[in-house]
Amino acid sequence: MDFTVASVIRHVTDVLLWYALDLAGGPGDEIAFDNSVRADAAPAALVASLGAAGRVCAAIIDASGPESRGFHPHGTADPSGFAAMACDEILVHTHDAALGLAGDGGGDFTISPDLARAVTARLFPWHESIPDPVEGLLWANGRIDLPGRPRQEKWRWHCAPLAEWDGSAPGTR
Repeated sequence: MDFTVASVIRHVTDVLLWYALDLAGGPGDEIAFDNSVRADAAPAALVASLGAAGRVCAAIIDASGPESRGFHPHGTADPSGFAAMACDEILVHTHDAALGLAGDGGGDFTISPDLARAVTARLFPWHESIPDPVEGLLWANGRIDLPGRPRQEKWRWHCAPLAEWDGSAPGTR
């Protein structure tokens, strides 16, 4: 990846705000916000911004009824889809950042297996369960290879309600 740790944190923060705006904006792609975290933000400000964006995203998800829908390029997502995408972004990109910090003596981050299993099941329902759910999440997002399984290079989520999943993997329709 061509990201710095700071750019990964900015990306996740931006995405969490976009998810909140997209869910609040409804299923069309008509909203015209231009939000982004300043590229020159100090590390402490980046962390504070990430926390604030997470709280905003969670508040919008919590305030939305189950019938609410919002725009996403992978499908018109419901609140559970936005929640799962937000968790995926936080987990996978924090893992990325931790790897980037490992050479500097940092990088200690552990993904909850239960959360990894839930996020993978919600966003990648076509993938069978993998014994190590953290490896399953990272593999589904194209971060690692798993023996005997194809590399996930052009992965995508199913963020619309699971009831709308047609039972096939993307690209096989």
